[in-house]
Amino acid sequence: MAEASDFPFDVEQINRLVHERRSLQPVQFAPGRIIPDEIIQQLLENANWAPTHKRTEPWRFVVFSGAGLQRLATFQSETYKRHAGEKFQQAKYEKLAQMPLLSSHAIAIGLKRTDEVPEVEEVEAVACAVQNLHLTATAYGLAGFWGSGGVTYIEEAKPFFGLEPADRLLGIFWLGYPKEGATARSTRKPIAEKVTWVTQ
Repeated sequence: MAEASDFPFDVEQINRLVHERRSLQPVQFAPGRIIPDEIIQQLLENANWAPTHKRTEPWRFVVFSGAGLQRLATFQSETYKRHAGEKFQQAKYEKLAQMPLLSSHAIAIGLKRTDEVPEVEEVEAVACAVQNLHLTATAYGLAGFWGSGGVTYIEEAKPFFGLEPADRLLGIFWLGYPKEGATARSTRKPIAEKVTWVTQ
């Protein structure tokens, strides 16, 4: 049996970090608490070290903070209103207008498309980058939530985030400090139900 001293990292801490990562929505963020930009920069730096086939590094991030959050709030709520038509919901409109203002930072998640690898591999790479970002946020005691609603799949929204027609917007990652007592329950079915071992 290997001893803890045999490993290059504190695996117990890493295991705990992975198991304790949770999605907390902006309504669970502490109002008015602002994350230092240098911490956001570290989250993005760790995201940048995600695996990427042929090193295409397809992830693109646009960070909104300060007055930029109001700009995002107006854009996404008004864009939704224009496209909703008969499906327009006032509650959804108000939520889109409010979410950025409940957050310390909002990070739009983009995929810069190339023809070098299949698109699904680029989506996988961006998802790995977001997982790096979320785990780092958890390590700093932050609350985070990857949302893919709102304007995510509206083509007209892409230019606002610096994306070309062939690129994809994959949602927004909301960040803040958690309110005192904020929690999110989560369970997983046993891994044994999802794994097949082939040993011979």
